Amino acid sequence: MGPLPAWSVALVGIAIGVACGFTARRARLCSFGAIEDVWIGGDTRRLRIFGLALGVALLGTQAMVWSGALDPALTNYVPTALPWLAILLGSTLFGLGMALVGTCGFGSLIRLGTGDLRSLIVMMVFGATAYATLRGILAPLRIDRLEAIALPVPGAARGDLPSLLAWLDFGDWRLAIVVTAASLLILAVALDRRLRRSPRLLLAGLTLGLGVVAGWWATGVAVDAFSLHTRPQSLTFVSPVGRALYAVLTTPDGLLDFGIGSVLGVVLGAFLSALVDRELRWEAFDDHHEMRRHLVGAVMMGGGGILAGGCTIGQGITAGSMMALSWPLAIFGMMVGARLGIAFLMEGSIRQIFRR
Repeated sequence: MGPLPAWSVALVGIAIGVACGFTARRARLCSFGAIEDVWIGGDTRRLRIFGLALGVALLGTQAMVWSGALDPALTNYVPTALPWLAILLGSTLFGLGMALVGTCGFGSLIRLGTGDLRSLIVMMVFGATAYATLRGILAPLRIDRLEAIALPVPGAARGDLPSLLAWLDFGDWRLAIVVTAASLLILAVALDRRLRRSPRLLLAGLTLGLGVVAGWWATGVAVDAFSLHTRPQSLTFVSPVGRALYAVLTTPDGLLDFGIGSVLGVVLGAFLSALVDRELRWEAFDDHHEMRRHLVGAVMMGGGGILAGGCTIGQGITAGSMMALSWPLAIFGMMVGARLGIAFLMEGSIRQIFRR
């Protein structure tokens, strides 16, 4: 069997996106909502579901790496130098933007599929800012200034935890780390009686984790990446939104991409879910204050997501499945940014949280 052609990889992306969008909308699974639950109510259930997704993605992805089918060095997540400043700044901006919009890029796509016209505006601004930061007018600032401040990985090793440990002469701990981390993440869900009684949440977490694994398989194992001049990729919802917007405005050939397919699939999956549940309804901004808040948040998420190297899904699960060294920095920044954003929304000033 030969490698999959480009158009079939895009279809795989659509299929994965449909599954993730459908299950996540039915479960009300939202990364910002999960962070908000923790910061405000002390409820960790939705956050642990994202942990379940990470555990599943970690097991499946590292199984392909262990077998030699997938090479982490071919991905964008394990460079030999860590642009720590760009990641911290970008992830904090992304977290702030999430709070202003009320959800992340993945959640905005789900909202769009249910008829939320606010998300249509948000996604347009989000995508335009992301593309401007990726390849447009803001790209020189990102590349020459922010990403130039990078910490080289010792010994020119790849930027993932197993490679770093191997360079430090600790041996090959990949299997032990994967089994231990994934077991703890999955047990944190399995031992919670409330989560065991929440089949929709469990299904959404499993689908998201398996979706990341399927993405790596489709673009890094089943397809000849070199013949398509692409890198192995999986679920992330920042640069694909920008590239989708650019492709729609320029050439439709650019739409034959796994990432863009997954973006379209999430919207379609959320639409089908809302249709099944009879919850499809049109929504718009209440006033200019709400619109201004969403637009500022969209700009922060678009630019910040590119600097961070991904969104809550792209860094939180996809990069995590590669055990990338960027993962803890990005997660820390997003948590801090979201907390600052919540403080601003609740108290009208970020200054209050620093006074505390």
